[in-house]
Amino acid sequence: MKNYGIPKAALLGLTIGMSSLAITAPATAQAETLRVITRDTNETLSVAQNRAVVVESEIPFAELSIANPGIADISSLSDRSIYVLGKIPGITTLTLLDAAGQLITNVEVRVAPDLTEFKERLQQILPGENIQVRTANDGIVLSGQVSSSVRLSKALELAARYAPDRVSNLMTVSGVQQVMLKVRFAEMSRGVSKSLQSSLRINGTEAAAAVGRGIPSIGGGLDTAGGAAFFDFGLGSTQVQLLLEALETKGAVRTLAEPNLVALSGQEANFLAGGEYPVPVQSDDGISVEYKPFGIELNFVPRVVDGDLINLTLDAATSTIDPSNGITIDGGFTVDAFIRREASTTIEMRDGESFAIAGLLEDTFNDSVSQVPWIGDVPILGALFRSTDYARNQTELVIIITAHLVSPTRGEALALPTDRIKPPSEADLFLNGHTVQTLNARGAAGEVAKQDFIGSYGYVME
Repeated sequence: MKNYGIPKAALLGLTIGMSSLAITAPATAQAETLRVITRDTNETLSVAQNRAVVVESEIPFAELSIANPGIADISSLSDRSIYVLGKIPGITTLTLLDAAGQLITNVEVRVAPDLTEFKERLQQILPGENIQVRTANDGIVLSGQVSSSVRLSKALELAARYAPDRVSNLMTVSGVQQVMLKVRFAEMSRGVSKSLQSSLRINGTEAAAAVGRGIPSIGGGLDTAGGAAFFDFGLGSTQVQLLLEALETKGAVRTLAEPNLVALSGQEANFLAGGEYPVPVQSDDGISVEYKPFGIELNFVPRVVDGDLINLTLDAATSTIDPSNGITIDGGFTVDAFIRREASTTIEMRDGESFAIAGLLEDTFNDSVSQVPWIGDVPILGALFRSTDYARNQTELVIIITAHLVSPTRGEALALPTDRIKPPSEADLFLNGHTVQTLNARGAAGEVAKQDFIGSYGYVME
């Protein structure tokens, strides 16, 4: 330990004097004057917790003291050697006095957690990571850069074992930490329905009006628009009218939605392409309105766990309004129902990989027969007294997600949907009849722009 000299006086004794500055008192009393000499600490001694060091003084000391024995414990080995034991993290002061009571020096003793073992374990568990370890009072400060959020979590978990609830994280994660999620909702609906009905009238009396629509006032022949055939003939004095109705309906519906959304690793992102439907709600105070969202909904939290490995917590849903299943409440309000398909899951995938997270195959079949009792069971002839309906509907739904690690780019490198459409000039519109001109575009937008929306069935927009 360095010697910084002995001060002129550490403590002045009591003095009594007759001067202009002296304090006058009765003869039995004394005047007391106290002056304290302050000296800053000359050295800083760092001691690890539960470890001991031995320090030496260049000047022999007669007395030594520690300001806070709870932080560090001291013991003299000789008049020049001191044994210092670190007990708990903190800062205290060690004071040395000589035989004359003069101050030799003040030493700042700083006790910190022992990080030697922690640094070794950190290097063993996370080799190659640029992590700096420092102490702050009784805690640990971690700084630097790690390669993934998983390794960051491991470093924090290890530090918490050495300093519970006293770990400060100043580390950052390198690499791309923004995730773009592409979700594809693909739904295909097919339906077919067939019906066969008949009505028979003999001499003006309908024999099977219950199973058919009844014979209209037509002169005969075929009603092709309604899928009906009318026969009118006489047998002597008997007039027979026969109506056969056959109807077949086929249809297909395709729905494809591809919402894209970008979010930072560990942050929640929400997406809604649709609207909000007002729903009246009856209460004691009257009728209030609540809004229910519908359309394409997407809610996800991405986490880049290691390199290009992405952990996804995903909620995806698609919904449409269904007026056919609505209800009527008090007051005459009609509330429509919703057709909703949703999926909620947690998966892991690498950059660019896809996953089918949900699938639905729904097949609905329905047939019914209405007939005149007994007569409808007669072979061949009974067909004139029966009404048959057949319906079958199939629905297929698949939800596929694709995750990409992305980074920002320059604005001019991005294309907008409006960039591939050129508005017509007045001459093109009024003279040539041209509406819009499709420009060349790159990527998926360009492929969609190349599609011709004019077909044999008119304008078809998908």
